[in-house]
Amino acid sequence: MAAEVSFSVDSPGGPRTLSVAYERAGEGEPLLLLHGIGHHRQAWDPVFGILAAEYDVIAVDLPGFGESPALPEGLPYDIATVVSVLGAQCEALEIERPHVAGNSLGGLLALELGREKLVRSVTALSPAGFWTPGERRYAFNTLLAMRHGARLLPLPLIERLSRTVAGRAALTSSIYAHPGRRSPEAVVAETLALRDAEGFEQTLAAGRDVLFSDDVPGLAVTVAWGTRDRILLRRQGVRAKHAVPDARLVRLPGCGHVPMNDDPALVSRVVLDTCRRVPSA
Repeated sequence: MAAEVSFSVDSPGGPRTLSVAYERAGEGEPLLLLHGIGHHRQAWDPVFGILAAEYDVIAVDLPGFGESPALPEGLPYDIATVVSVLGAQCEALEIERPHVAGNSLGGLLALELGREKLVRSVTALSPAGFWTPGERRYAFNTLLAMRHGARLLPLPLIERLSRTVAGRAALTSSIYAHPGRRSPEAVVAETLALRDAEGFEQTLAAGRDVLFSDDVPGLAVTVAWGTRDRILLRRQGVRAKHAVPDARLVRLPGCGHVPMNDDPALVSRVVLDTCRRVPSA
């Protein structure tokens, strides 16, 4: 069940109050989970319970995605603002320096949280920001096509497609290497999340000039890439390793852009191994 927390963040026009939806379970050190653009916190469902067996896990709907409202007027969807929002959310939830795992946009945000020393460790799964201009255009065009397709399909057709393996592949093969493993209910929900995401266009526009080139020193960092990622090609992982030389670069065999559903056991192990590299607080 989703909960919601409200808090205030600074803006050029003064403080703004916003709300963020999240799901929380487990005990231990806090572990923040961040999804990608157009997705929602349920992207982490296949690994949520495994991680919650050892950690206090908080899966977040980023502002303008899932059940989280759009950012208030005057707040842009750039990386600095969203990182500030996540920091304020952690403070409101009385979470101090969580571990963080993120996928795609969430991976980029996780690395930025690490660079700002707001977290204990970073696991970035196919993080954005390590592209060439051509690779970025390809990724953005793919995402825009997915969004356009989701907005064209009426709900009865989405539900009908979700009931077959072929239909689930038609809806989600861009992000999953094994779309048939996703449940029909999950496919419907994430297609609607992509269709209805209020922050999609502004987030995409804010990412056009993003290039992550800074190191993240002094933290345990893992960058993991699916070998069958069709949105952010796996060679970008090598660039991430050059940018963050102390990071552990992990290959995820047979996984697509959102690997949590393709191989929950492997992804859980990668996240847990990263968290365990940090001495207990």
